[in-house]
Amino acid sequence: MERYPLKEDIWWVGAIDWNVRDFHGYETTRGTTYNSYLITDEKKTLVDGVRNGFGPETLRRIGNCCDPKTIEYLIVNHVELDHSGSLPWLIEKLSPVTVVTSKRGRESLEQHFANEGFAGWDIQVVASGDELSLGKYTLSFLEVPMVHWPDSMFTYVKEAKTLLPNDGFGQHLASSKRFADENDMNVVFEEAARYYANILMPFGTQIKKTLAKVQELGLEIDVIGPSHGVLWRRPEDIERIIQAYADWTEFEAEPKVALIFDTMWKSTEKMTRAIEDGIAQEGVRCEVHQLGRTTMADVALAVLESQAFLVGTPTLNNGMLPSVGAFMTYIKGLRPKNRLVGAYGSFGWGGGGVKQVNQVLEDLKLDQVDPLELKFIPTEDDLSACVEWGRSVARRLKQAAEAESKA
Repeated sequence: MERYPLKEDIWWVGAIDWNVRDFHGYETTRGTTYNSYLITDEKKTLVDGVRNGFGPETLRRIGNCCDPKTIEYLIVNHVELDHSGSLPWLIEKLSPVTVVTSKRGRESLEQHFANEGFAGWDIQVVASGDELSLGKYTLSFLEVPMVHWPDSMFTYVKEAKTLLPNDGFGQHLASSKRFADENDMNVVFEEAARYYANILMPFGTQIKKTLAKVQELGLEIDVIGPSHGVLWRRPEDIERIIQAYADWTEFEAEPKVALIFDTMWKSTEKMTRAIEDGIAQEGVRCEVHQLGRTTMADVALAVLESQAFLVGTPTLNNGMLPSVGAFMTYIKGLRPKNRLVGAYGSFGWGGGGVKQVNQVLEDLKLDQVDPLELKFIPTEDDLSACVEWGRSVARRLKQAAEAESKA
């Protein structure tokens, strides 16, 4: 197994998962990686583990750099099982080794592995500002609770100017090339945005504080090695991804409308097309996503990248269509902010679907337009009303953009 250098004596020794297509409900159509990093200093150190089943791949990569038994420290930045699932196996292979983690990390390790040898592990707890000398390199630790678990922390290799932020700045992207600039950058940034939208969006406030802390500490960064996907090394790419995170925490987005809908007998689809036409008539960009034919991960990305999203549903059994209900549950958990939203749809003998969508949007405390609901197959007058509804949403966006430009 090939190892890949980040800096002198710092190696990527992780694993590539080409075939994973679901990551706790988030569709990973391009696979992923589980990134682990080895520092072959005087005190050899492994930073983060890999998912259960991928330990042998990582161990073979480590073996190309050093004798695994010479590793003294194993840093655990985050205990979620895609990083820690292999830990009991790896610790047995590396033993004796000291596991370095945060206070909450220690608690999480005990909860996860009480029956898999945790009692015999040598644990060293660190906090923000603590340092660990490895020889020529010094590790500095920064706790970042709720980015995106309570135990999360960053490891910074000071002399190498290398940041290992675990789930920060990652992407679910399998590649035979380790660095972002060796890949299609459009794909890399698309996957970085999709990763943020589906995993980190609810934690924008905490991420904003973390970015401010990194700036306050004056960390110089030559390389960012996240726990998933490819690594960042070009200054312009590092600057771009950090700025993207700053923008996403503020929920900044294009003046664009995402129409998100599903349909039974095409009535809600006809409404969608008319609303789309109205938005276009105002010169505002629009994209359409039919639930069930578009992955939930892509729809979440559309919400991240659009200043407005409108949700359309027919009524089934006095409620939302199940596919729409699943999306509303998903988006409620992601907690978007600073969005203009609205509910629309059709019904037959009795309504209820649009009302339910509207209630979820209201619970999210977003800026809402009045809902639009039609009975049975829309007439030409109904479709004209849909066009005007779309135009009114687009005008709201344009007015907001004008006000912002004058501010």
